[in-house]
Amino acid sequence: MATIGIFDSGLGGLSVLRAIFDILPNEKYLYFADSAFCPYGDKTAEYIQDRCRTISEDLIRQGADIIVVACNTATAAAIATLRKDYSDPGDPAVRERVLALSGGHHDHISFIGMEPAVKPAALGTKTGVIGVLATAGTLKGSKYLNTKGNFEDNCQICEHVGKGFVELVEKGQLSGEEAESVVRESLQPLLDHGADTIVLGCTHYPFLVETMQKLAPRGIRFIDPAPAVARHLTDVMRKDGIALSRGNENGSPKRPAVKLMSSGDPKALENLFNLIYPRR
Repeated sequence: MATIGIFDSGLGGLSVLRAIFDILPNEKYLYFADSAFCPYGDKTAEYIQDRCRTISEDLIRQGADIIVVACNTATAAAIATLRKDYSDPGDPAVRERVLALSGGHHDHISFIGMEPAVKPAALGTKTGVIGVLATAGTLKGSKYLNTKGNFEDNCQICEHVGKGFVELVEKGQLSGEEAESVVRESLQPLLDHGADTIVLGCTHYPFLVETMQKLAPRGIRFIDPAPAVARHLTDVMRKDGIALSRGNENGSPKRPAVKLMSSGDPKALENLFNLIYPRR
C-alpha cells in the first residue's frame, strides 16, 4: 500500500484528494493544510518555497512515497525547487538528504504539481473566449504564462483573481448570499467578455462551483484540473515503481484512509473533509 502525501496552502487541496481517491481508493494518504499561512497568493516566492520545503520534509518523515503539491500558487513558486532538492537520486546531496528523511526507504521523492487547464478550455470553447480564475501568484507564474502562450493565438484568454474565494472555502462558506456576492464580483467580468469556458486555477475554487453555476448562464463550462492531475500521479507512481494497491473483496472504501493535519484550525479541515465524505 502506497502512502501519498498531499499538501496545500489550506483546505482547497481536498478537491485534489477527492479526485485522486476516485481512482486510487486503496492507498494511504497524508494531507497537510497550511492554513495558518493561508493564502499563499500574496506571499513571496521565497516564503512559499520555505514553507513547501518544511511541509515536504515532514511528509517524507511520516512515510510519504510521493508528494502532490495540491496548490497552484505553490506549484508555480516552488515545485522546481522541491524537485531540485528531493527528486534527483543521481545527485549525492539529494540522495543523502532523502535517505535520512525517509529512514532509508527512499533515495528520492517525486513531486506532482497542478497543471493550468488552459489546453482543454482552449480546445473546447465555442465562443473563442476562455476565462481563467486564479490567484495572483498563479497568474504571474511561468508555468501558467508558458501554457497561456501556447494557446492565446487561437483564442482570447481573460483572467481574473478570485478575490475572497480562498477565504470563503477556509471558512466552509460554500453557498449563501455572501458567497454569491463574492463569487459574482470575480466571475461576472469573465462572463461579460464572452467566456463560455472557465478554468478553475486554484484548488479551493472547485468547492464553489455550485455557486458559480447558479450565477452563470446555462452552458458555461467550468474545468477542474484535479482529475488530470490524479491520472498523471498514477503514471508517475508506476514509473517510480511504487506499487498500487488492488481492490478488496468488500469493494472500494467510502472514505480515504487519511491522516489530516493542519498548521491552523484542524476543526475547519475536519469539517470540510466530513462534508465531502459524510460519516455513515
